[in-house]
Amino acid sequence: MKKILVIAFLVITSVSIQAQEGLTWHTDMSKATDISIKEKKPLFLFFTGSDWCGWCIRLQKEVFKTPEFVKWAKDNVVLVELDFPRKNNQTDAVKMQNAQLQQQLQVRGYPTVWFVSASKSNKNKVNLSALGSTGYIAGGPAAWLEGANQILKKK
Repeated sequence: MKKILVIAFLVITSVSIQAQEGLTWHTDMSKATDISIKEKKPLFLFFTGSDWCGWCIRLQKEVFKTPEFVKWAKDNVVLVELDFPRKNNQTDAVKMQNAQLQQQLQVRGYPTVWFVSASKSNKNKVNLSALGSTGYIAGGPAAWLEGANQILKKK
């Protein structure tokens, strides 16, 4: 009986780790924007307080770290984490980038997820067009992804 429990635990842990490993969360908007334009996918801007915001941590655990979300994200968006930590250190460039985007998109609370489409003008200037935003939604990955898909239909 103990062997079965140990094996079940290892399988579940393995699936959870694989789900997380499959995603790339960018922190550099310039690189993420280039990928977004190249792959013709919208940017998924996750505004979070990773080391202090309880709802952010809950959203990650209940949705972002699930196999359903991993598959959906790979197919539909370019992930960008815009973090506002209290304890973890960030470079001044990342702090400035995150603050500018927070102000541009008028983010007032965490977690907030903005979906934006990126394009470049003739002068190689990047333009971001807001598609919509969401935050924590109870009900796990199915409920959260349903709302995200409604926003993406607007693109």
